[in-house]
Amino acid sequence: MHRKTGLVRIVADSTCDLSQELRAAYGISILPLNIVLDLESFCDGEQIGPDEIYAWAEANKKTPKTAAVAFDRAEKLMRSFQERGEDVVFIGISEAMSTTCNVMRMVKQELDYDRMFVVDSQNLSTGIGLQVLAAADLAKEGKTAEEIVAALEKLREKVSASFVVERLDYLAMGGRCSSVTALLGTKLKLKPGIEVHGGTMSAGKKYRGKQDKVILNYVQDRKAELLAADPKRVFITHSGVEEEVIRQVREFLESLNRFQQILITRAGGVISSHCGPGTLGVLYVRG
Repeated sequence: MHRKTGLVRIVADSTCDLSQELRAAYGISILPLNIVLDLESFCDGEQIGPDEIYAWAEANKKTPKTAAVAFDRAEKLMRSFQERGEDVVFIGISEAMSTTCNVMRMVKQELDYDRMFVVDSQNLSTGIGLQVLAAADLAKEGKTAEEIVAALEKLREKVSASFVVERLDYLAMGGRCSSVTALLGTKLKLKPGIEVHGGTMSAGKKYRGKQDKVILNYVQDRKAELLAADPKRVFITHSGVEEEVIRQVREFLESLNRFQQILITRAGGVISSHCGPGTLGVLYVRG
């Protein structure tokens, strides 16, 4: 088949946590991961959302399992692009957290799709989203798939992804901390910061107090790095936080007079399953 001339197709998985509006504006195609409630599987963002997940977790005293992008679903979408002669760059959740990128490589092999490129973001949530939008910008500029992949491999090292978590019980239900630690932390009003380094999550600074004050302290702690960050865009990503708190975070970022775009997104089902409601992160590219 002759190769189609035109822009490179950018594809990501649902954990990039980009809103429908951003996906449409930047022409991003999305493949959903799966949320498994006992024995029933649901497509993230299509068949189930965070609020339904929270209700199930509260009722069952456990968090759902999550699973990679389904091979058949991915193959069908990639085949449609291949038949149109398109170049594709897929950007997926960190391989240390999911087998999604490996599924996409198997799809590439099955289809013998040499113009399909798979990039491990080494990140999650809008830490992926930042890379996806950067790829879309480069595609719009007419860059080749190879040029986009090379740029992403440099960019991913600069992405700052962190969150502050309110509900330690969700971390405990998901096996990410002990129930004793969660109980003690909740009693002491401890709120852990979570940071992504080299594709894996690790504990950062521990905050104490009410979540609205904790979130503002967490954001202010990043002031120096934010002032030196890439000015193109910054994300406020949350798993269900009061509008007033989001407004205060936005106003703080606006007061820095640094960013061209301040984007607010709600975390999808996969991220919300693991962190629970009340989590917020500010994500950006280091300068």
